[in-house]
Amino acid sequence: MTPIAQMNWMQVEEYLQRDDRLVLPLGSTEQHGYLSLAVDNILPERLAHEAAGPLGVPVLPVLPYGITPYFRGYPGSVTLRVQTYLSVVRDILDAVYEQGFRRILIVNGHGGNSPALGFTGEWMADHPGSRVKFHNWWNAPQVWAQVQATDTNASHASWMENFPWTRLEGVTLPDEEKAPLDLDRLRLLGPQELRGYLQEGNYGGRFQRPDDEMQRIWDVAVKETRALLDGSWAQ
Repeated sequence: MTPIAQMNWMQVEEYLQRDDRLVLPLGSTEQHGYLSLAVDNILPERLAHEAAGPLGVPVLPVLPYGITPYFRGYPGSVTLRVQTYLSVVRDILDAVYEQGFRRILIVNGHGGNSPALGFTGEWMADHPGSRVKFHNWWNAPQVWAQVQATDTNASHASWMENFPWTRLEGVTLPDEEKAPLDLDRLRLLGPQELRGYLQEGNYGGRFQRPDDEMQRIWDVAVKETRALLDGSWAQ
């Protein structure tokens, strides 16, 4: 039983008597084309549970809002200001450190949350004995190698985020491949301009690939994430 949602405080206290590892999934609620707005929440939280479960390491609920100002033109997308986001992450880390957690794996599901990566170094410097690993699961070396071996045209809201658990019932996806978009141009556009350029939201690639290919990617992701939890925490 590793989800914090399925533990009481006494069980967590007992766990801390023998281990100090913890997983914090970071997500975002934002447009993903034809897929769920919660893709970046679903994937890191599920991955954290599958990776940590056999090790008995607790997993906090995913932080469901991230830094995504460029998608404000898409209804349902919610963004936090950078300073707000880092303050929330700081408060979470401060709280679990005070309780005795010292080795924390952050499983990040959204590239826009990257300011938190730099922040974790600052936070560790102020918290003696702490270790934080920041894991962008989708572009970690082994996962990215498997993605590229599957299809080099892969990006946000494309096939590479289309798993059975991120699809929506009754939604039909286009059977086509979208050419990669100009990322340098994307970075210069405001929210409404970006929506006009992106259209449905896919940055480039097919909208869906066979489930067996996606499962192979997922299996690599689980193994790579578990290795971070079970491997060395030395700095």
